[in-house]
Amino acid sequence: MNHSKSEALFARAQRSIPGGVNSPVRAFRGVGGAPPFIERGEGSRIYDADGNEYIDYVCSWGPLILGHRPKPVMDALHEALEVGTSFGAPTARETELAELIRECVPSIEMVRLVNSGTEATMSALRVARGFTGRDLTIKFEGCYHGHVDSLLVKAGSGMATLGIADTAGVPEGFAATTLALPYNSVDALAAAFRERGDKIAAVIFEPVVGNMGCVPPQAAFLKALRDLTSKHGALLICDEVMTGFRLALGGAQERLGIQPDLTTLGKIAGAGLPLAAYGGRADIMRKVAPLGPVYQAGTLSGNPLAVAAGLAMLRHLKSHPEIYDLLERRAAQLTAYRPEGITINRVGSMFTFFFTPDPVTDWESAKRSNTAGFAKFFHWMLERGIYLAPSQFEAGFVSAAHSEADIAVTVEAAQEFFAQRLN
Repeated sequence: MNHSKSEALFARAQRSIPGGVNSPVRAFRGVGGAPPFIERGEGSRIYDADGNEYIDYVCSWGPLILGHRPKPVMDALHEALEVGTSFGAPTARETELAELIRECVPSIEMVRLVNSGTEATMSALRVARGFTGRDLTIKFEGCYHGHVDSLLVKAGSGMATLGIADTAGVPEGFAATTLALPYNSVDALAAAFRERGDKIAAVIFEPVVGNMGCVPPQAAFLKALRDLTSKHGALLICDEVMTGFRLALGGAQERLGIQPDLTTLGKIAGAGLPLAAYGGRADIMRKVAPLGPVYQAGTLSGNPLAVAAGLAMLRHLKSHPEIYDLLERRAAQLTAYRPEGITINRVGSMFTFFFTPDPVTDWESAKRSNTAGFAKFFHWMLERGIYLAPSQFEAGFVSAAHSEADIAVTVEAAQEFFAQRLN
């Protein structure tokens, strides 16, 4: 493939944008080389500035569950553009989206719309502290909850990819409010509550981790999360920015049988536009201004374009439940091939090829992956028109636009890589 235009665009971007990108993993530091600059998407495919075509398993890092430019979303956006882009005032569609979110996710009794997953998690934590009167938060190593100061402790996603343990610029006092524990460790969670249970405001967790690669939860871990937070008066915050509406219409909490106190949503909730949300029990959410003393605001919150896209997406998913069966079949087809020495984790339409022969259940096991081996695999696939996440520590996504033929081409390319690797 020719990448000369993308390489020139990347060189140009680095003169004006830190690292040439507006989100770190896009810079390809985890795999090397220059990223393709994307010009357009259609269905299961994206096309770069050099005219190269790729089957896309990044899907904008998860939001594009219907693929690129799905007709229901595009029609809704065209309609919204006819009336305006932003009002800074209430609109009826905001209420319609809030009602639809409540209907899809029963643990959410009240919901507030924001613009990004980071805003959602930051706000949910603030509400949890305001509601409980406590300061400490438990998070899990390798889990990423946005670039919130207090949560950039042993975080996943770009920090894992770039090897940044704890980011500069976060005051020590902020980091001290966070306890980072191993994911899936019941013992570590129980010990933390024994020692500091009366000071813990909340536990925030990814119900299926996507930010150290796809890592499913163990049943005993989920039970301990709910039991210990309830026993000690802490709130359980389920970060479904990635999993919400992807693993089921009701998200991972529907699929896994979780009942959190607060939930954060994003990505699919805005159909690829900047929209996220946090919500939960009504008694907790009534602490949010203007009803209560916990302040949070945003000029573009409930933006008409993003709300229109989110409404169209959720209405389509609700009226076409067979989409989830389709996603399950396609993802199962993709991950049925199990090369020697590789661990493949999959939950629904989320997956990761870990370059380690050992089970991956937490950050310690994930980081033992052979990242150099993954980088070779990534570039092999990219040159054959398969666009995977450019990091060993990110989940991949299957969309409803991926055909059986797309999956077959992908599997064939992977089989060729592992065959030549053995020879």
